Amino acid sequence: MTDDLTPGSRWRSAACTTEIVLVKIPQGTTDLRCGGAPMVAAGEDVVAAELDPAFAEGSLLGKRYADDETGAELLCVKAGDGSLSIEGRLLPVKGAKPLPASD
Repeated sequence: MTDDLTPGSRWRSAACTTEIVLVKIPQGTTDLRCGGAPMVAAGEDVVAAELDPAFAEGSLLGKRYADDETGAELLCVKAGDGSLSIEGRLLPVKGAKPLPASD
């Protein structure tokens, strides 16, 4: 993984078809993966990697994934078979903010 992790940059998986855009990414974050393999910047050549069964729950188009520990947030722009992770932690889909009561 490179140090080019900046908000707005686009990344793709080496293990599946997943593509993401970084929404928030703290400085110092370097281990961004999908399907257990390091992600590569969109447009760069990629060496195909094998999908790790421990990281094969899939990623969903249009969903945001967030890491509470680092504050990182990613937007999935192309779905795939691999699960997103940062520093070995699977990223859950970010839940919607509850709306205030209207009564």
